[in-house]
Amino acid sequence: MRIHPLITDTESLEKLCERLARGDFVAVDTEFMRENTYWPDICLFQVAGREEAAAVDPKAEGIDLTPLLNLLVNNEHVLKVFHAGGQDIEIVFNLTGGTPHPMFDTQIAAMALGLGEQVGYSNLVESLLGRSLDKGARFTDWARRPLDARQIDYAIGDVTHLAELFPKMLERLRKTGRGAWLDQEMERISDPSNYVNDPALAWKKVKIQSRKAEVLGRLKALAAWRELEARGKNLPRGRIVKDETLADLAMHPPATQEALGRVRGLSAAWKANDIGARLIETLHNSDPLPPSELPPRDERGPGLGREGALVADLLKLLLKIRARESNVAPRLVARSDELEQLAAGRGAGDPRGLALRGVRARCARPGRGPSRLRDPGRQAGDDADRAGDDAMKPLPRLMLAGAVPMTMACAAVPPDAPPPSVGETGHRCDASRLGDLVGRTPTQELGEEALRRSGARTLRWIRPGDAVTMDYREDRLNIRLDARHRVQGFDCG
Repeated sequence: MRIHPLITDTESLEKLCERLARGDFVAVDTEFMRENTYWPDICLFQVAGREEAAAVDPKAEGIDLTPLLNLLVNNEHVLKVFHAGGQDIEIVFNLTGGTPHPMFDTQIAAMALGLGEQVGYSNLVESLLGRSLDKGARFTDWARRPLDARQIDYAIGDVTHLAELFPKMLERLRKTGRGAWLDQEMERISDPSNYVNDPALAWKKVKIQSRKAEVLGRLKALAAWRELEARGKNLPRGRIVKDETLADLAMHPPATQEALGRVRGLSAAWKANDIGARLIETLHNSDPLPPSELPPRDERGPGLGREGALVADLLKLLLKIRARESNVAPRLVARSDELEQLAAGRGAGDPRGLALRGVRARCARPGRGPSRLRDPGRQAGDDADRAGDDAMKPLPRLMLAGAVPMTMACAAVPPDAPPPSVGETGHRCDASRLGDLVGRTPTQELGEEALRRSGARTLRWIRPGDAVTMDYREDRLNIRLDARHRVQGFDCG
Protein backbone atom coordinates (compact mmCIF):
# COMPACT_ATOMS: atom_id res chain seq x y z
CA MET A 1 0.00 0.00 0.00
CA ARG A 2 1.29 3.44 -0.91
CA ILE A 3 1.60 5.80 2.08
CA HIS A 4 1.48 9.49 1.17
CA PRO A 5 3.26 12.24 3.10
CA LEU A 6 1.08 14.29 5.45
CA ILE A 7 -1.44 16.21 3.32
CA THR A 8 -1.49 19.90 4.17
CA ASP A 9 -2.92 21.55 1.04
CA THR A 10 -6.28 21.49 -0.73
CA GLU A 11 -4.97 20.46 -4.15
CA SER A 12 -3.35 17.26 -2.83
CA LEU A 13 -6.48 16.50 -0.84
CA GLU A 14 -8.70 16.92 -3.91
CA LYS A 15 -6.59 14.51 -5.95
CA LEU A 16 -6.54 11.94 -3.14
CA CYS A 17 -10.32 12.10 -2.73
CA GLU A 18 -10.87 11.76 -6.49
CA ARG A 19 -8.88 8.51 -6.48
CA LEU A 20 -10.55 7.18 -3.33
CA ALA A 21 -13.98 7.95 -4.85
CA ARG A 22 -13.24 5.41 -7.61
CA GLY A 23 -12.84 2.62 -5.05
CA ASP A 24 -15.49 0.54 -3.31
CA PHE A 25 -14.61 1.51 0.25
CA VAL A 26 -12.53 3.92 2.31
CA ALA A 27 -11.27 3.24 5.84
CA VAL A 28 -11.61 6.28 8.10
CA ASP A 29 -10.20 7.30 11.47
CA THR A 30 -9.58 10.55 13.32
CA GLU A 31 -7.36 11.91 16.06
CA PHE A 32 -8.85 14.60 18.24
CA MET A 33 -8.62 16.25 21.64
CA ARG A 34 -11.62 17.01 23.83
CA GLU A 35 -10.38 16.84 27.41
CA ASN A 36 -10.53 20.63 27.75
CA THR A 37 -13.22 21.60 25.24
CA TYR A 38 -16.92 21.17 24.60
CA TRP A 39 -16.43 20.55 20.89
CA PRO A 40 -13.95 17.86 19.87
CA ASP A 41 -10.85 19.53 18.47
CA ILE A 42 -10.17 17.59 15.26
CA CYS A 43 -6.42 17.25 14.81
CA LEU A 44 -6.05 14.64 12.05
CA PHE A 45 -8.10 12.71 9.49
CA GLN A 46 -6.75 9.37 8.28
CA VAL A 47 -8.14 7.63 5.19
CA ALA A 48 -7.16 4.52 3.24
CA GLY A 49 -8.42 2.59 0.24
CA ARG A 50 -7.17 -0.69 -1.12
CA GLU A 51 -3.98 0.78 -2.58
CA GLU A 52 -3.15 4.04 -0.79
CA ALA A 53 -3.44 5.79 2.56
CA ALA A 54 -2.84 9.27 3.89
CA ALA A 55 -3.20 11.49 6.91
CA VAL A 56 -4.78 14.90 6.40
CA ASP A 57 -3.93 17.85 8.64
CA PRO A 58 -7.12 19.88 9.22
CA LYS A 59 -5.06 22.49 11.09
CA ALA A 60 -2.84 23.24 8.09
CA GLU A 61 -3.08 26.87 7.05
CA GLY A 62 -5.47 27.42 4.14
CA ILE A 63 -6.57 23.81 3.71
CA ASP A 64 -10.19 23.25 2.64
CA LEU A 65 -11.64 19.96 3.88
CA THR A 66 -14.64 20.08 1.53
CA PRO A 67 -13.38 17.34 -0.84
CA LEU A 68 -12.90 14.92 2.06
CA LEU A 69 -16.20 15.78 3.74
CA ASN A 70 -18.05 15.40 0.44
CA LEU A 71 -16.52 11.95 0.00
CA LEU A 72 -17.62 10.93 3.49
CA VAL A 73 -21.11 12.43 3.54
CA ASN A 74 -22.34 12.89 -0.03
CA ASN A 75 -20.84 9.95 -1.94
CA GLU A 76 -23.28 7.04 -1.72
CA HIS A 77 -21.15 4.79 -3.92
CA VAL A 78 -18.23 4.40 -1.51
CA LEU A 79 -18.64 2.46 1.74
CA LYS A 80 -17.06 4.19 4.75
CA VAL A 81 -15.37 1.80 7.17
CA PHE A 82 -14.82 2.67 10.86
CA HIS A 83 -13.98 0.85 14.06
CA ALA A 84 -16.16 1.98 16.99
CA GLY A 85 -16.85 5.04 14.88
CA GLY A 86 -19.31 6.94 17.07
CA GLN A 87 -16.99 9.81 17.93
CA ASP A 88 -15.54 9.97 14.42
CA ILE A 89 -19.08 10.25 13.04
CA GLU A 90 -19.88 12.95 15.60
CA ILE A 91 -16.92 14.99 14.34
CA VAL A 92 -18.12 14.73 10.74
CA PHE A 93 -21.64 15.66 11.85
CA ASN A 94 -20.37 18.74 13.69
CA LEU A 95 -18.54 19.86 10.55
CA THR A 96 -21.28 19.15 8.01
CA GLY A 97 -24.61 18.49 9.69
CA GLY A 98 -24.58 15.06 7.99
CA THR A 99 -23.10 11.66 8.69
CA PRO A 100 -21.00 9.22 6.64
CA HIS A 101 -23.21 6.92 4.60
CA PRO A 102 -23.23 4.08 3.70
CA MET A 103 -21.01 2.81 6.48
CA PHE A 104 -19.57 -0.32 8.07
CA ASP A 105 -18.32 -0.60 11.66
CA THR A 106 -15.86 -3.42 12.30
CA GLN A 107 -16.65 -3.51 16.03
CA ILE A 108 -20.30 -4.30 15.28
CA ALA A 109 -19.33 -6.75 12.55
CA ALA A 110 -17.09 -8.51 15.08
CA MET A 111 -20.17 -9.25 17.18
CA ALA A 112 -21.86 -10.96 14.24
CA LEU A 113 -18.74 -13.05 13.74
CA GLY A 114 -18.57 -14.17 17.37
CA LEU A 115 -15.39 -12.21 18.10
CA GLY A 116 -16.74 -10.61 21.26
CA GLU A 117 -18.75 -7.63 22.46
CA GLN A 118 -17.11 -4.21 22.19
CA VAL A 119 -13.91 -5.83 21.02
CA GLY A 120 -11.00 -3.39 21.04
CA TYR A 121 -9.25 -2.44 17.83
CA SER A 122 -5.87 -3.83 18.87
CA ASN A 123 -7.48 -7.14 19.88
CA LEU A 124 -9.28 -7.34 16.55
CA VAL A 125 -6.09 -6.66 14.59
CA GLU A 126 -4.23 -9.27 16.62
CA SER A 127 -7.02 -11.82 16.15
CA LEU A 128 -7.52 -11.42 12.38
CA LEU A 129 -4.17 -10.10 11.15
CA GLY A 130 -1.84 -11.63 13.72
CA ARG A 131 -0.13 -8.31 14.51
CA SER A 132 0.43 -6.40 17.73
CA LEU A 133 -0.17 -2.66 17.52
CA ASP A 134 2.12 -0.06 19.02
CA LYS A 135 -0.29 2.15 20.97
CA GLY A 136 2.43 4.32 22.50
CA ALA A 137 1.42 7.44 20.58
CA ARG A 138 -2.25 7.13 21.43
CA PHE A 139 -2.26 9.69 24.23
CA THR A 140 0.15 12.21 22.72
CA ASP A 141 -0.79 15.84 22.14
CA TRP A 142 -2.36 15.68 18.68
CA ALA A 143 -2.96 19.43 18.63
CA ARG A 144 0.75 20.22 18.85
CA ARG A 145 2.45 21.21 15.62
CA PRO A 146 4.51 20.01 13.94
CA LEU A 147 3.45 16.39 14.32
CA ASP A 148 6.42 14.05 14.55
CA ALA A 149 7.00 10.98 12.38
CA ARG A 150 6.00 8.57 15.16
CA GLN A 151 2.61 10.23 15.56
CA ILE A 152 1.92 10.17 11.82
CA ASP A 153 3.04 6.54 11.46
CA TYR A 154 0.80 5.54 14.36
CA ALA A 155 -2.18 7.40 12.89
CA ILE A 156 -1.70 5.99 9.38
CA GLY A 157 -1.33 2.49 10.80
CA ASP A 158 -4.85 2.60 12.19
CA VAL A 159 -6.44 2.96 8.74
CA THR A 160 -4.04 0.69 6.84
CA HIS A 161 -4.90 -2.12 9.27
CA LEU A 162 -8.58 -1.21 9.01
CA ALA A 163 -8.38 -1.44 5.21
CA GLU A 164 -6.98 -4.97 5.61
CA LEU A 165 -9.49 -6.01 8.25
CA PHE A 166 -12.58 -5.02 6.28
CA PRO A 167 -12.22 -7.43 3.32
CA LYS A 168 -11.41 -10.32 5.68
CA MET A 169 -14.45 -9.60 7.82
CA LEU A 170 -16.63 -9.10 4.76
CA GLU A 171 -15.57 -12.49 3.41
CA ARG A 172 -16.47 -14.16 6.71
CA LEU A 173 -19.83 -12.41 6.76
CA ARG A 174 -20.48 -13.51 3.19
CA LYS A 175 -19.63 -17.13 3.95
CA THR A 176 -21.94 -17.21 6.95
CA GLY A 177 -24.69 -15.16 5.31
CA ARG A 178 -24.65 -12.68 8.18
CA GLY A 179 -23.98 -9.45 6.32
CA ALA A 180 -27.64 -8.53 6.12
CA TRP A 181 -27.97 -8.89 9.90
CA LEU A 182 -25.93 -5.74 10.30
CA ASP A 183 -27.89 -3.46 8.00
CA GLN A 184 -30.22 -2.02 10.61
CA GLU A 185 -27.40 -1.54 13.11
CA MET A 186 -25.32 0.37 10.56
CA GLU A 187 -28.31 2.50 9.59
CA ARG A 188 -28.96 3.27 13.24
CA ILE A 189 -25.40 4.40 13.86
CA SER A 190 -25.35 6.63 10.79
CA ASP A 191 -28.66 8.30 11.69
CA PRO A 192 -27.86 12.05 12.11
CA SER A 193 -30.41 12.39 14.92
CA ASN A 194 -28.03 10.43 17.19
CA TYR A 195 -25.52 13.26 17.09
CA VAL A 196 -27.74 16.26 17.74
CA ASN A 197 -27.16 17.81 21.16
CA ASP A 198 -30.45 19.55 21.91
CA PRO A 199 -30.11 21.69 25.07
CA ALA A 200 -33.80 21.09 25.80
CA LEU A 201 -33.09 17.35 26.15
CA ALA A 202 -29.81 17.59 28.07
CA TRP A 203 -31.56 17.01 31.42
CA LYS A 204 -32.35 13.42 30.46
CA LYS A 205 -28.66 12.52 30.75
CA VAL A 206 -28.40 13.73 34.35
CA LYS A 207 -29.17 11.19 37.07
CA ILE A 208 -31.52 12.47 39.76
CA GLN A 209 -33.50 10.77 42.52
CA SER A 210 -36.81 12.53 41.95
CA ARG A 211 -39.85 12.44 39.69
CA LYS A 212 -41.43 15.63 40.99
CA ALA A 213 -42.47 17.97 38.19
CA GLU A 214 -41.01 21.00 39.99
CA VAL A 215 -37.63 19.34 40.48
CA LEU A 216 -37.41 18.02 36.94
CA GLY A 217 -38.49 21.39 35.56
CA ARG A 218 -35.60 23.03 37.37
CA LEU A 219 -33.25 20.30 36.18
CA LYS A 220 -34.37 20.78 32.58
CA ALA A 221 -33.77 24.53 32.77
CA LEU A 222 -30.39 24.14 34.50
CA ALA A 223 -29.15 21.47 32.08
CA ALA A 224 -30.10 23.60 29.06
CA TRP A 225 -28.39 26.62 30.65
CA ARG A 226 -25.23 24.60 31.30
CA GLU A 227 -25.21 23.29 27.73
CA LEU A 228 -25.32 26.79 26.31
CA GLU A 229 -22.69 28.06 28.76
CA ALA A 230 -20.37 25.18 27.85
CA ARG A 231 -20.86 25.75 24.13
CA GLY A 232 -20.27 29.47 24.42
CA LYS A 233 -17.06 29.01 26.39
CA ASN A 234 -16.08 25.79 24.53
CA LEU A 235 -15.51 24.05 27.84
CA PRO A 236 -16.58 20.57 29.00
CA ARG A 237 -19.94 20.56 30.74
CA GLY A 238 -18.35 19.39 33.96
CA ARG A 239 -16.12 22.45 34.00
CA ILE A 240 -19.23 24.61 34.23
CA VAL A 241 -21.18 22.55 36.78
CA LYS A 242 -20.87 18.83 37.48
CA ASP A 243 -23.90 16.58 37.12
CA GLU A 244 -24.09 15.90 40.86
CA THR A 245 -24.16 19.62 41.64
CA LEU A 246 -26.75 20.25 38.94
CA ALA A 247 -29.04 17.61 40.44
CA ASP A 248 -28.50 19.03 43.94
CA LEU A 249 -29.41 22.52 42.75
CA ALA A 250 -32.60 21.17 41.16
CA MET A 251 -33.63 19.31 44.33
CA HIS A 252 -32.56 22.00 46.80
CA PRO A 253 -32.66 25.32 44.94
CA PRO A 254 -30.98 28.24 46.72
CA ALA A 255 -33.24 31.25 47.15
CA THR A 256 -30.59 33.89 46.41
CA GLN A 257 -27.33 34.23 44.56
CA GLU A 258 -25.63 34.79 47.89
CA ALA A 259 -26.55 31.22 48.84
CA LEU A 260 -24.70 29.83 45.81
CA GLY A 261 -21.45 30.39 47.67
CA ARG A 262 -22.48 27.67 50.11
CA VAL A 263 -23.41 25.06 47.51
CA ARG A 264 -21.06 22.11 47.41
CA GLY A 265 -19.39 21.93 44.02
CA LEU A 266 -19.50 25.68 43.37
CA SER A 267 -16.81 28.12 44.36
CA ALA A 268 -17.52 31.01 46.72
CA ALA A 269 -17.12 33.40 43.79
CA TRP A 270 -20.48 32.30 42.37
CA LYS A 271 -22.28 34.33 45.00
CA ALA A 272 -21.22 37.53 43.23
CA ASN A 273 -20.07 36.78 39.66
CA ASP A 274 -21.96 36.96 36.37
CA ILE A 275 -22.29 33.22 35.81
CA GLY A 276 -23.81 32.84 39.25
CA ALA A 277 -26.33 35.55 38.38
CA ARG A 278 -27.28 33.70 35.20
CA LEU A 279 -27.67 30.43 37.12
CA ILE A 280 -29.96 31.90 39.77
CA GLU A 281 -32.01 33.65 37.07
CA THR A 282 -32.42 30.31 35.30
CA LEU A 283 -33.65 28.70 38.53
CA HIS A 284 -36.15 31.47 39.20
CA ASN A 285 -37.54 31.34 35.64
CA SER A 286 -37.94 27.56 35.48
CA ASP A 287 -41.38 25.97 35.20
CA PRO A 288 -42.55 22.55 36.39
CA LEU A 289 -42.11 19.81 33.83
CA PRO A 290 -45.37 19.19 31.92
CA PRO A 291 -47.02 15.81 32.62
CA SER A 292 -46.40 14.78 29.01
CA GLU A 293 -42.63 15.08 29.56
CA LEU A 294 -42.44 13.26 32.88
CA PRO A 295 -40.36 10.09 32.57
CA PRO A 296 -42.10 6.77 33.16
CA ARG A 297 -41.60 5.24 36.54
CA ASP A 298 -38.60 2.97 36.66
CA GLU A 299 -40.08 -0.51 36.65
CA ARG A 300 -36.75 -2.28 36.84
CA GLY A 301 -35.40 -3.59 40.11
CA PRO A 302 -38.25 -4.02 42.62
CA GLY A 303 -40.82 -3.67 39.83
CA LEU A 304 -39.43 -6.78 38.16
CA GLY A 305 -40.18 -8.91 41.21
CA ARG A 306 -38.32 -11.97 42.42
CA GLU A 307 -39.86 -14.30 39.86
CA GLY A 308 -39.37 -11.77 37.09
CA ALA A 309 -35.72 -11.41 38.03
CA LEU A 310 -35.29 -15.18 37.82
CA VAL A 311 -36.95 -15.24 34.41
CA ALA A 312 -34.73 -12.38 33.23
CA ASP A 313 -31.64 -14.21 34.46
CA LEU A 314 -32.78 -17.36 32.67
CA LEU A 315 -33.42 -15.46 29.45
CA LYS A 316 -29.91 -14.03 29.58
CA LEU A 317 -28.45 -17.47 30.10
CA LEU A 318 -30.51 -18.90 27.25
CA LEU A 319 -29.38 -16.07 25.01
CA LYS A 320 -25.74 -16.79 25.83
CA ILE A 321 -26.20 -20.48 25.04
CA ARG A 322 -28.03 -19.89 21.75
CA ALA A 323 -25.65 -17.10 20.75
CA ARG A 324 -22.67 -19.33 21.50
CA GLU A 325 -24.15 -22.12 19.41
CA SER A 326 -24.48 -19.68 16.51
CA ASN A 327 -21.13 -17.98 17.22
CA VAL A 328 -22.55 -14.48 17.53
CA ALA A 329 -22.24 -11.91 20.31
CA PRO A 330 -25.41 -11.89 22.48
CA ARG A 331 -25.58 -8.11 22.50
CA LEU A 332 -26.19 -8.07 18.76
CA VAL A 333 -29.37 -10.08 19.35
CA ALA A 334 -30.79 -8.39 22.44
CA ARG A 335 -29.74 -6.10 25.27
CA SER A 336 -30.14 -6.94 28.94
CA ASP A 337 -32.79 -4.25 29.44
CA GLU A 338 -34.86 -5.69 26.58
CA LEU A 339 -34.81 -9.14 28.14
CA GLU A 340 -35.83 -7.62 31.47
CA GLN A 341 -38.79 -5.97 29.75
CA LEU A 342 -39.84 -9.34 28.38
CA ALA A 343 -39.45 -10.93 31.82
CA ALA A 344 -41.61 -8.20 33.36
CA GLY A 345 -44.32 -8.72 30.74
CA ARG A 346 -43.69 -5.42 28.99
CA GLY A 347 -43.52 -5.50 25.21
CA ALA A 348 -45.10 -8.96 25.20
CA GLY A 349 -47.36 -7.90 22.34
CA ASP A 350 -44.39 -7.92 19.97
CA PRO A 351 -41.49 -9.70 21.67
CA ARG A 352 -39.66 -10.37 18.42
CA GLY A 353 -39.73 -6.71 17.45
CA LEU A 354 -38.60 -5.72 20.93
CA ALA A 355 -35.65 -8.03 21.29
CA LEU A 356 -34.41 -9.15 17.90
CA ARG A 357 -33.68 -5.61 16.77
CA GLY A 358 -31.86 -5.78 13.45
CA VAL A 359 -30.25 -9.20 13.52
CA ARG A 360 -32.62 -10.93 11.11
CA ALA A 361 -34.50 -7.89 9.87
CA ARG A 362 -33.89 -6.55 6.39
CA CYS A 363 -33.52 -2.91 5.44
CA ALA A 364 -36.17 -2.61 2.77
CA ARG A 365 -34.91 0.66 1.32
CA PRO A 366 -33.32 -0.05 -2.07
CA GLY A 367 -29.75 1.00 -2.70
CA ARG A 368 -28.84 1.35 0.97
CA GLY A 369 -27.12 -1.02 3.34
CA PRO A 370 -27.87 -4.66 2.48
CA SER A 371 -25.98 -5.19 -0.78
CA ARG A 372 -23.01 -3.19 0.49
CA LEU A 373 -22.59 -5.28 3.59
CA ARG A 374 -22.68 -8.46 1.56
CA ASP A 375 -20.07 -7.42 -0.99
CA PRO A 376 -19.17 -3.97 -2.41
CA GLY A 377 -19.50 -4.10 -6.16
CA ARG A 378 -21.56 -7.28 -6.49
CA GLN A 379 -24.79 -8.78 -5.18
CA ALA A 380 -24.46 -11.82 -2.95
CA GLY A 381 -26.80 -14.75 -3.53
CA ASP A 382 -29.83 -15.38 -1.40
CA ASP A 383 -28.57 -18.86 -0.50
CA ALA A 384 -26.06 -17.41 1.96
CA ASP A 385 -28.79 -15.35 3.60
CA ARG A 386 -31.00 -18.38 3.98
CA ALA A 387 -28.08 -20.29 5.48
CA GLY A 388 -27.54 -17.50 8.00
CA ASP A 389 -31.25 -17.49 8.85
CA ASP A 390 -31.22 -21.26 9.39
CA ALA A 391 -28.27 -20.88 11.77
CA MET A 392 -30.28 -18.50 13.92
CA LYS A 393 -33.63 -20.34 13.95
CA PRO A 394 -33.35 -21.10 17.69
CA LEU A 395 -33.25 -17.38 18.50
CA PRO A 396 -36.89 -16.45 17.85
CA ARG A 397 -37.95 -19.26 20.19
CA LEU A 398 -35.61 -17.89 22.80
CA MET A 399 -37.01 -14.38 22.50
CA LEU A 400 -40.53 -15.72 22.94
CA ALA A 401 -39.55 -17.64 26.05
CA GLY A 402 -40.61 -14.76 28.27
CA ALA A 403 -44.21 -15.20 27.11
CA VAL A 404 -44.50 -18.93 27.84
CA PRO A 405 -44.69 -20.83 31.13
CA MET A 406 -41.53 -21.14 33.14
CA THR A 407 -41.40 -24.90 32.64
CA MET A 408 -41.26 -24.53 28.87
CA ALA A 409 -38.52 -21.94 29.18
CA CYS A 410 -36.52 -24.33 31.34
CA ALA A 411 -37.06 -27.11 28.81
CA ALA A 412 -35.36 -24.96 26.20
CA VAL A 413 -32.04 -25.36 28.05
CA PRO A 414 -30.16 -28.48 26.96
CA PRO A 415 -29.48 -30.50 30.13
CA ASP A 416 -25.91 -31.12 29.07
CA ALA A 417 -25.24 -27.69 27.61
CA PRO A 418 -21.48 -27.08 27.74
CA PRO A 419 -20.22 -24.04 29.62
CA PRO A 420 -18.82 -21.14 27.60
CA SER A 421 -15.35 -21.98 26.38
CA VAL A 422 -12.38 -20.49 28.19
CA GLY A 423 -8.76 -20.37 27.36
CA GLU A 424 -9.31 -21.21 23.67
CA THR A 425 -8.37 -17.74 22.52
CA GLY A 426 -5.25 -17.30 24.61
CA HIS A 427 -6.76 -14.21 26.25
CA ARG A 428 -6.61 -14.37 30.05
CA CYS A 429 -8.04 -11.44 31.98
CA ASP A 430 -5.94 -9.65 34.63
CA ALA A 431 -7.81 -6.84 36.41
CA SER A 432 -4.98 -5.96 38.79
CA ARG A 433 -3.68 -3.20 36.51
CA LEU A 434 -6.88 -1.17 36.33
CA GLY A 435 -7.01 0.49 39.75
CA ASP A 436 -6.39 3.97 38.35
CA LEU A 437 -9.60 3.74 36.29
CA VAL A 438 -11.85 3.37 39.36
CA GLY A 439 -14.11 6.39 39.83
CA ARG A 440 -14.14 7.28 36.14
CA THR A 441 -17.25 7.83 34.03
CA PRO A 442 -18.01 4.76 31.88
CA THR A 443 -17.31 5.45 28.21
CA GLN A 444 -16.52 3.38 25.16
CA GLU A 445 -12.94 4.64 25.30
CA LEU A 446 -12.59 3.54 28.92
CA GLY A 447 -13.93 0.11 27.99
CA GLU A 448 -11.42 -0.27 25.18
CA GLU A 449 -8.56 0.88 27.43
CA ALA A 450 -9.61 -1.57 30.15
CA LEU A 451 -9.79 -4.39 27.60
CA ARG A 452 -6.35 -3.58 26.27
CA ARG A 453 -4.67 -3.30 29.66
CA SER A 454 -6.37 -6.34 31.19
CA GLY A 455 -5.72 -8.60 28.23
CA ALA A 456 -9.38 -9.69 28.23
CA ARG A 457 -11.20 -10.45 25.03
CA THR A 458 -14.68 -9.31 26.05
CA LEU A 459 -16.22 -7.15 28.75
CA ARG A 460 -19.57 -6.52 30.37
CA TRP A 461 -20.81 -3.49 32.29
CA ILE A 462 -22.63 -4.38 35.52
CA ARG A 463 -24.87 -1.81 37.18
CA PRO A 464 -26.36 -2.02 40.69
CA GLY A 465 -29.25 -4.48 40.64
CA ASP A 466 -28.32 -6.04 37.30
CA ALA A 467 -28.96 -9.77 37.11
CA VAL A 468 -25.85 -11.48 35.76
CA THR A 469 -25.15 -15.08 34.83
CA MET A 470 -22.72 -16.97 37.00
CA ASP A 471 -20.77 -18.66 34.21
CA TYR A 472 -17.02 -18.11 34.57
CA ARG A 473 -14.91 -16.96 31.63
CA GLU A 474 -11.24 -16.26 32.12
CA ASP A 475 -11.17 -14.03 29.02
CA ARG A 476 -13.97 -11.70 30.25
CA LEU A 477 -13.59 -8.45 32.18
CA ASN A 478 -16.45 -7.23 34.41
CA ILE A 479 -16.68 -3.47 34.97
CA ARG A 480 -18.88 -2.76 37.97
CA LEU A 481 -20.63 0.60 38.28
CA ASP A 482 -21.93 2.26 41.42
CA ALA A 483 -25.23 4.06 41.97
CA ARG A 484 -23.72 7.31 40.68
CA HIS A 485 -22.87 5.59 37.37
CA ARG A 486 -19.15 5.64 38.10
CA VAL A 487 -16.70 2.76 37.82
CA GLN A 488 -16.64 1.00 41.18
CA GLY A 489 -14.24 -1.81 40.38
CA PHE A 490 -13.02 -4.49 38.01
CA ASP A 491 -12.89 -8.27 38.18
CA CYS A 492 -12.55 -11.14 35.75
CA GLY A 493 -14.82 -14.09 35.03
